[in-house]
Amino acid sequence: MEISAAGRLEVRITAADVGKRVSVRRLSEPGVTEGKFTDTVGVLTSWDAGVLVITRKSGESVRIDEASLVAGKVVPAAPARRRGPAASYEELARVASRAWRPVESERLGEWELRAAAGFTRRANSVLPLGDPGLPLDAALDAVRRWYGERGLPAYVQTATGAEGTQELLCAELERRGWIREVTAELWIGALAPVADRAEAEGVVLARAADEAWLARYQRKGVSDVALQVLGSASPAHGGPSRANRSNEAESEGGPSVWFASVPGVAGAAPAAIGRCVVDGRWAGFAAIEVDPGQRRRGLATVVMAALARRALEEGASAAWLQVEEDNEGARALYAGLGFGAHHSYHHYREPEAGAP
Repeated sequence: MEISAAGRLEVRITAADVGKRVSVRRLSEPGVTEGKFTDTVGVLTSWDAGVLVITRKSGESVRIDEASLVAGKVVPAAPARRRGPAASYEELARVASRAWRPVESERLGEWELRAAAGFTRRANSVLPLGDPGLPLDAALDAVRRWYGERGLPAYVQTATGAEGTQELLCAELERRGWIREVTAELWIGALAPVADRAEAEGVVLARAADEAWLARYQRKGVSDVALQVLGSASPAHGGPSRANRSNEAESEGGPSVWFASVPGVAGAAPAAIGRCVVDGRWAGFAAIEVDPGQRRRGLATVVMAALARRALEEGASAAWLQVEEDNEGARALYAGLGFGAHHSYHHYREPEAGAP
């Protein structure tokens, strides 16, 4: 913490530092003058009426009475990862969005409104990269109207915990009563070590999800819209992606998608499945699922290795995936394959009608 020349702790932040990353120390209990302190690090997202709000990397907002502060300072952004590929938040957000393309989308300034009949929040939420071209309240009103016209709740997808993420927007949404429903993390890692982890014998790769693959997929009752989203990254004529092309969605050919499965016993759903979208240097893994009766045999690793080898052949070198905070098994698997968290992302749902 910040210490003066006289050896005293000092508060060296003010309301003018809103939007900056800070580290503060406060008294844990009102009236206690020594011994019990709590430290908080995150982005200072507001300082009003004697209360600070700091948004941590996880997206959690911490309210602090300014009278409880004993020290505070502005700190530099979190240090870059020491292993794995270098990547900005914006690059990863755009790559992840292209892996779950909506059925329809529309621009609101630099925001992208995405809809796919409700199949996954990722394809039915606003991606707010940049300026919507309107004051925030007007932009959110436009968002609610757009989704309302489609019979869908309005969601805004935000991120925290990396340079360029949206802690301030998260705080503004919460101030307006938007509800954070889901928090997950986007992890990244090098692709080649994944390909080297297991032999891929017996894994079947295809450019489309067949009935067998869908029988193992955890989302039941998959509609035609869902199939369109799952397969939408594939080029119309099935050619491989090219590593030297631009990462823009409009680039020729677009990302390519692969579905993997490990056959089960005759007449049964596959023992394991997975999906991978190859987009320039990135390979994005999703839907890694294993028959509960076949777990702890390394089948998830086998599926990912097969998909990683295909992605390497198409020129990819880095990998990403998304994992929920409470999925301990998946997190252990991915950490063992060399992945680590890059940032957290969140889906905020509009307030109920009539809510303030």
